[in-house]
Amino acid sequence: MKTRNLLCLLIAGMAVALSARLAPAQSAVKIDATRKGEVISPYIYGQFIEHLGHCIDGGIWAEMLADRKFYYPVGGRESPWYAIYDCKMNMNRNAPFVGSHTPESIADAEARWLGVAQKGLVIQKGRKYSGYAWVKATEDIEKVEVHLHWSAVHDDFTQYQFPVKVGEYYKVEFEFTSPVDFENLEIEVAAFGTGSYFVGTVSLMPADNVHGMRADTLQLLKELNSPVYRWPGGNFVSGYDWRDGIGDRDRRPPRKNPAWRGVEHNDFGLDEFMLFCKVLGTEPYIAVNTGAGEVDNALAELQYANGSLDTEMGKLRAKNGHAEPYNVVFWGIGNEMYGNWQIGHMPVEQYAVKHNRFVDAFRAFDPKVKVIAVGAVGKWDEVIMRQCAEHMDLISEHFYVQQRNDVTEHVVLVPREVKRIADAHRKYREQFPELKGKDIRIALDEWNYWYGEHVFGELGTRYFMKDGLGIAAGLHEYFRNSDIIEMANYAQTVNVIGCIKTNKTNAQFETTGLALKLYRNQFGVIPLAVESPRQFDVSAALTEDQKTLTVGIVNPTGKAAEFSLETVGVQLAATAQKFEIANDDPMAHNDPGEKQKINIEESQITLDGGKLTVAPMSITILRIPVS
Repeated sequence: MKTRNLLCLLIAGMAVALSARLAPAQSAVKIDATRKGEVISPYIYGQFIEHLGHCIDGGIWAEMLADRKFYYPVGGRESPWYAIYDCKMNMNRNAPFVGSHTPESIADAEARWLGVAQKGLVIQKGRKYSGYAWVKATEDIEKVEVHLHWSAVHDDFTQYQFPVKVGEYYKVEFEFTSPVDFENLEIEVAAFGTGSYFVGTVSLMPADNVHGMRADTLQLLKELNSPVYRWPGGNFVSGYDWRDGIGDRDRRPPRKNPAWRGVEHNDFGLDEFMLFCKVLGTEPYIAVNTGAGEVDNALAELQYANGSLDTEMGKLRAKNGHAEPYNVVFWGIGNEMYGNWQIGHMPVEQYAVKHNRFVDAFRAFDPKVKVIAVGAVGKWDEVIMRQCAEHMDLISEHFYVQQRNDVTEHVVLVPREVKRIADAHRKYREQFPELKGKDIRIALDEWNYWYGEHVFGELGTRYFMKDGLGIAAGLHEYFRNSDIIEMANYAQTVNVIGCIKTNKTNAQFETTGLALKLYRNQFGVIPLAVESPRQFDVSAALTEDQKTLTVGIVNPTGKAAEFSLETVGVQLAATAQKFEIANDDPMAHNDPGEKQKINIEESQITLDGGKLTVAPMSITILRIPVS
């Protein structure tokens, strides 16, 4: 009998121990509403887009055709174009339509089909598409047509016939609604006859494009609600001539990307970027070329953007269809000029002189601009902060982190870097007399995780649940340093280490994008002092009207956690809105075109004496009315 009782006691004890191990850990979070930090700048939710990989081309921009301006010779190894029916092809350099040459199809004495073709276009049933081509024919051309082949054996196709005009380029336009879902549409820009047929450039887009931009990507960008976008680079800007991206889009020259792989067709230039900002209701932040570029060219860009109609560049802007000045406020004076990978890299002492020369010219033309200097913690910053203190409004910093196998260690990589940079700048303020009385804040205008395979094109890495946790924790660190960090621009928004990923027909939020969207739209602006257990990252802030307390909790552990909220200075209501991003698999992810595995889930919860439970591997924001 005693043995049986002892066995029962052992079993009961094991059950209690097991129950304790499976139960959520209980932790106290203390929030002091009497200890307020400086208001969080909305600009920490900024974004950065660059002409790299599929960030703009194939991500934001809706063009479906590759190499639409024939940078590469037709039929060559790098060209997506080929001559139809093996017609003779010449890349004619005599007065090309755009760029350095134009494909010329040539027939001998016998009439035949001429022209160029491209395969691999993805179309969706019931979706409308619009396209055009600039073509030129000699007098022996009898027909000008565009053919669309719906099947691999060419049994199903549509053809569009156009009048033949001899001797000059003219535009042929067509549109169609796809009768099928097909992943290998072939387009032929064709002519029949003898003589020669020239194709200047070709375009094909979904008809629902918004001023040339993808409607699906724009929808997600609107949800992201970023208040400022940095453009056009990045390393790209140090070899970029902004003049290549203005004027007639079809006549803008294609160029080899100066910093990355591929060709830049210059379809998305300064005017398109400003329209992009207008559509999204966001502010522009333009970086200028201080690498290969000089002051005169950058000043002309400023004048084009902000000059009145009585200036030369203002007149050019109006000629291009934009009479009113854009009044761009934020201007980045170069990018990463401290790096030997950067076009135009030079010693910091030499660059400081160049920076000041640019800023003097900018401020003389438009005193309202805010200029952002190139920064990098260490020797570079020490020279720039001392020699250029009178020539900057903000100073940029960049960081990228890789990964750790342990999720908690992976998550802390981002906030650790934010803190390192903020702490360094606080020391500069103490050390350098040139900074006395000045409030030069940080623009962390490139920051992110950067590791993994390029699934979505050049630098198109995939992000996982653990990355979303880290981005949320990084935002918490920005909140804790709201007195010195004015701006942060997540790099890069679409595809290229981006928080949104696209394929040819779909766009989807990554976990990092969900975290940015959630905090931008739901978190408060007046940060409060918080005490919480070290294994969790907790932040709190009041809304602007101070009627709602928002609490952000990052739980990087594999267990649910129970919290008890203790507040000073405010009284919590009994119910709260709860927003949650969670998946207990740290490697879970979303992909465009597939069922969304991770999303923002919203619910109403009851706070039992301030107690709540958060899921394992989760980001949680609470919105609690207070009195």
